[in-house]
Amino acid sequence: MIADFSHGLRGNPCALRRTDGVLIRLPVRRWHAPARGADRWLLDRCTGPTLDLGCGPGRLVTALAERGLPALGVDISADAVERTLFRGGTALRRDALGRLPAEGRWSHVLLADGNIGIGGDPAQLLRRAKVLLRPKGTVLLELDPIGGLWRGAGRLEASGVVGP
Repeated sequence: MIADFSHGLRGNPCALRRTDGVLIRLPVRRWHAPARGADRWLLDRCTGPTLDLGCGPGRLVTALAERGLPALGVDISADAVERTLFRGGTALRRDALGRLPAEGRWSHVLLADGNIGIGGDPAQLLRRAKVLLRPKGTVLLELDPIGGLWRGAGRLEASGVVGP
């Protein structure tokens, strides 16, 4: 449902309202823009085949491909995969915790944009990333100083519309 709700919201303010009432602004504009700024830190450390878990609309996958690096985005959202492909990136609609191509052979696994939360268990996701990597591969993790871990239900809010 999130993919359907967020479709077409590029450029519009979007937030997640947690069940405890806390409102977390979501950087939708950043996710849909070309890679830049802080993204460069992650991209500059990718020197070989890279797997972007939770690739969203594919800004990092596309930037890596433009640098001539093999990169694959993985997202559970059909809309995200479609947007990545439209941008010229390569992506598969899959669960990051399920079977993925080239397991054990990736140089890097990217977890950007809060994707450490995929599956609701960061430790499990990091163990999964380790299985995906070749020996001496790296997990490149972007953490946001929003205020720690949270797990629960929430509603997306954008342009005066509140999701289910």
